[in-house]
Amino acid sequence: MLSFGVDLITFFHPGFWGMANEQEVVDYGNAEPRAFWDRMLDTLEQSGVTGVELTFDPFGAGGLIAAYGSHEAAGAELERRGLAIASGFFADIAIEGGVGEPETEARWLAKGEEYARALAGWGAEVMVIGLPMRTSWDAEPPVFVDLDFTKQAADFANRLGAVTLRHGVRLALHTEAHSTFCQPRDIDLLLLLTDPVYVGFCPDSAHILLSGGDPAAIAARHAERVVIAHWKDATGPMPIQIPIDESIHHAHRAYFCALGDGQVDFDAWASVIASKTTQKWAILEIDAVPDPLTETRKSLAFARDVLARIGVPA
Repeated sequence: MLSFGVDLITFFHPGFWGMANEQEVVDYGNAEPRAFWDRMLDTLEQSGVTGVELTFDPFGAGGLIAAYGSHEAAGAELERRGLAIASGFFADIAIEGGVGEPETEARWLAKGEEYARALAGWGAEVMVIGLPMRTSWDAEPPVFVDLDFTKQAADFANRLGAVTLRHGVRLALHTEAHSTFCQPRDIDLLLLLTDPVYVGFCPDSAHILLSGGDPAAIAARHAERVVIAHWKDATGPMPIQIPIDESIHHAHRAYFCALGDGQVDFDAWASVIASKTTQKWAILEIDAVPDPLTETRKSLAFARDVLARIGVPA
């Protein structure tokens, strides 16, 4: 039986906090971690989900510990609300770039192990990562996601996965649109080149669709590698010639929509996730909405209806 969680990017909308912009949200989370986390966790407790996917600061492990004073106290706050840490998104690699740079990779390995240790202490078994973004189609000279690049990325992912697995935490590659792990060919190639003992798969239904792929088909093709999945909807593929710059993630939001309102075939998706994978958690990902409580409840109800329709208990 699948349990449902929510990625904390859901709470990144300034409107939820009564603030003017996202930087103010970040500043508030860093300055007032207890109030920040109390509000998020109280909202999640009311929503009906039972899992939390941590993400970039101040929505990460460091912020959670700062809010309650210790790793153990943070765990107790989660437990009394009936919540658990399902997974953690280690966002640094996707944000910074630098695959193949020894000093950068050494820093990521150290930070990734620290993150995995924290996740394991809360009972979580999955750490999700994204890979660096592609460059725009018209970059000069063009930068190709070729075999040489993919071998470097696979080598790093293998080594990071070996580090996290020491703590009982599986590494899972996330299919971020416009990244070097988004096109169906990218996904097939990198999963081929990584060791399945150390590197798992986190398909994201909306991001795969944005990149022109069939989410259910890709999840089915690599079902034995899926250790967690992001349930998310989108209106359709994005243009391949869109600029890939610091605004690309905001550009994605115009294509994201509530579960069931887009083009993802969730009956097919859920059939794969529920019958061909062994994951424990399904993550409802709702990008930065002003009313997270209402949207999470709607997404949870939709996901449960889908599972009921295909005959899977939820």
